[in-house]
Amino acid sequence: MGKNYIDIENDQGETLRYRKHANGRGLIAHGAKVHASALVEAGAYVEPGVRVAEGAFIGKGVWIESGVIIGPGARIAPHAHVGPDAVIGGNAKIGIRCEIGAGAKVAPGSILPDDESVAAGKTLITDRRGLRHIA
Repeated sequence: MGKNYIDIENDQGETLRYRKHANGRGLIAHGAKVHASALVEAGAYVEPGVRVAEGAFIGKGVWIESGVIIGPGARIAPHAHVGPDAVIGGNAKIGIRCEIGAGAKVAPGSILPDDESVAAGKTLITDRRGLRHIA
């Protein structure tokens, strides 16, 4: 059986240890808290200080930076990037290759279509059809 972690050197020359999440094999940094029922696909990176609630989905190639909070049932499609200290509300849906800026907020149940972004510090609120209001 192979090891359940990987060491990666960051840009500052520090070695960070990531464990492979039991549900999906995505890489979870030491200090991040990911609920056991969350699915973190292989190739996804979850940085220190992140909290991922139950039933959340993080697709392959997603990068979740430090301090992010992801609510229950949220779905982040492959190759998205969530900047530091952002908040993704429960049952929100983030599309493929989306960019969520630092400190941005996505309201619970909101939908962000593929290849879209939310600027740093802004709040995205949509209805069920994805019609949006950015505050």
